[in-house]
Amino acid sequence: MDKTFILYVAVGLAFIYFIINFLGDLQKEDDKLSNQSFRIEHQYDKYQEKDSIGRDILVLSDVDEKTQIEAWQKSKLKKEFLELFPDFDEMKRFVKERIRGDEFKQKLLKTINETETGYFGGSLNAEDAKKKLDTLK
Repeated sequence: MDKTFILYVAVGLAFIYFIINFLGDLQKEDDKLSNQSFRIEHQYDKYQEKDSIGRDILVLSDVDEKTQIEAWQKSKLKKEFLELFPDFDEMKRFVKERIRGDEFKQKLLKTINETETGYFGGSLNAEDAKKKLDTLK
């Protein structure tokens, strides 16, 4: 093969890679150019922060109840929280350390306590308990 052809292909692939990455970064940085699905997917990112030791936390202080629940449902902390099941003490500690906002924190702790009582009392099996924790209302 001709070396110039290989050079053209390599330059072309590098150009395509640069354009794709550049447009992706531009979309993240510029709200005017971002599409509707990007905005919907990232509308709750402003409630997620890092604490002093670098762990993700959810800050829901001074936010209405509907937004609190939606931000919780869309956060990556929810998945991490559900992985702690059935260690209810660890789940409570997780909520106390990683969620800011007393109203939502109390609601979530109440749900954990109700689920724990039902689970260990025999009225909820593991699947029902996980479902109750997953569908916070």
